[in-house]
Amino acid sequence: MNPFSRIAAICRMIKIEHSVFALPFAYAGAFLAAGGWPGLVPLLVLTVAMVAVRSFAMAFNRLVDLKYDRLNPRTAGRPLVTGEISVAWTWAFTLFMAVLFVAACAGLNRLCLYLAPPALLVAASYSLLKRFTWLCHFFLGGVLGLAPVAGWIAVDPQFTVPAVLLFWGVLFWVAGFDILYSCQDMEFDRSMGLHAVPAHFGLPTALVVSAFCHANAAIFLLLAGWSASLGWPWYAVWAVIAGVLAWEHRIISPDDMSRVNMAFFTLNGVIAFMVLGGALLGLYFG
Repeated sequence: MNPFSRIAAICRMIKIEHSVFALPFAYAGAFLAAGGWPGLVPLLVLTVAMVAVRSFAMAFNRLVDLKYDRLNPRTAGRPLVTGEISVAWTWAFTLFMAVLFVAACAGLNRLCLYLAPPALLVAASYSLLKRFTWLCHFFLGGVLGLAPVAGWIAVDPQFTVPAVLLFWGVLFWVAGFDILYSCQDMEFDRSMGLHAVPAHFGLPTALVVSAFCHANAAIFLLLAGWSASLGWPWYAVWAVIAGVLAWEHRIISPDDMSRVNMAFFTLNGVIAFMVLGGALLGLYFG
């Protein structure tokens, strides 16, 4: 395989486009911590750290879930399943991303460096939790919820109320859409003895739990903006975000899950950038 084909396969394996779910929150945390422009170098190093830890987590997930991905028709075309990328090469890639993440954290500040190994452990743990508990969605939410906290401490190495509230907002937001995403695999998860909210409770209950998560996400995002003393533009954007979250649950139902991918990727990708945009507008024009 030529280098360009290998890079393309890696990007498909780790779903590089899903970085839109975490990076905007990390940037929002950095801008809020700085009270404005945090500087080009911190943003670049933060970007490297976020992409590295996410790539590490996704590659590790593909490795430990390989036996399930081979059996699931939805995942049968993944590069590791088809053999486009070897298991040995993926392990090497995973290790490299872990080292790159630690190096990037070291380039930010001492607190980031100290927290790097626990962050890697937490990021890897999600891949195993589906074997044991339906709370795995909330753990994944917690992993991505670390993004705004990471952005904050990259600029201001301390834990603050706005950063913690953003953590909870992202946790519930991610848990809600991950539950929606896992609805596609409900029957497969049941057949494999895997745990997820849809497989454990059924589709109607899963949609209710997802909606409950997104209601909580809206509340915590509102409180985060208030605690960070953001101006009126943040609240205007927040109202739109809340509306998008509500609409997300209007376009799917137990009888029609055909638009679940639209609810999962398109709408939630928009929400991530709206949070960043709202935070910037709230800082500069409030």
